[in-house]
Amino acid sequence: MTVCSAPGKVYLFGEHAVVYGEPAVPCAVERRATVTVEPRDDDHVRVTAEDLSLDGFTVEYDGSSEGRPDVDVERSLVDAAMGYIDAAVAQARDAADAPGAGFDITVESAIPLGAGLGSSAAVVVAGIDAATRALGEPLPTREVAERAYRAEFEVQDGQASRADTFCSAMGGAVRVEGDDCERIDAPNLPFVVGFDGGAGDTGALVAGVRELKERHGFAADTVEAIGDVTREGERLLADAAPEKRPSPDLLDELGELMDFNHGLLSALGVSSRSLDAMVWAAREAGAYGAKLTGAGGGGCIVALDSTDRTETALSFTQGCEESFRAELATEGVRVEGE
Repeated sequence: MTVCSAPGKVYLFGEHAVVYGEPAVPCAVERRATVTVEPRDDDHVRVTAEDLSLDGFTVEYDGSSEGRPDVDVERSLVDAAMGYIDAAVAQARDAADAPGAGFDITVESAIPLGAGLGSSAAVVVAGIDAATRALGEPLPTREVAERAYRAEFEVQDGQASRADTFCSAMGGAVRVEGDDCERIDAPNLPFVVGFDGGAGDTGALVAGVRELKERHGFAADTVEAIGDVTREGERLLADAAPEKRPSPDLLDELGELMDFNHGLLSALGVSSRSLDAMVWAAREAGAYGAKLTGAGGGGCIVALDSTDRTETALSFTQGCEESFRAELATEGVRVEGE
């Protein structure tokens, strides 16, 4: 039995624009998905999901991807969850040159599914790492990240970026621009997350931005402006690299850029009433800045606040189901037990 975990993430800057080659800066946070893998003597795959916001399910199938759990949850979320697990199994089999390998897989996650915190990336990263280790073929972390990206690319019909999977595999703050991915220095920023209990349809939201960008020159300019905001944020982080704790001046400047980033994402139509309400609640509580994180349409916002005011304000905000502080996860995918 092999157990691996991988962290979720928040986007400091750059979601959606990263799909078009602009830079993004996601940061891994200490909310983890844990995948336990036990090889089988046949080619079947038995998946038990302890959480994933799906009320839990168990399904066994022969690798044909036809088995699906019967749970009282939106079908698209169930299909997405199973699709990511199928893709992770396929990548592990390919990496280990074991096309007939079967597995008993248990998935436990503290990351809400589809909420913009990288739940699918964390499950795929941890799953590939655990499965290849269980087969005696552990992979370098960068290869885990690459194979996890391929899995997400397949499931998301070619609309995935490398940002989520690379960040989950490597941990810390990372910079992603096209195929260029690298870890960057960043202080332990005081992240606060608000979750509305919902989940956006990533594929539909990405497609909507693509349509806007193709129809309107100003939408294309908006995507480029998000890239400019991200580059300025990178510069600020680079200048602050020696710091362990961020200064108030740095937080002021990063927060201002986060506010800009949220406004640009709203202009592209990927925010929602609940996300906007949480963003404004955070700002009015004194957060340095706040924005949606991930695909949008519902899910989570991230704010910068070293006090407890934003977390408290979010807990009283209509439409906010949960709020919590999220520490930077300096470690990416890791082995929890073998």
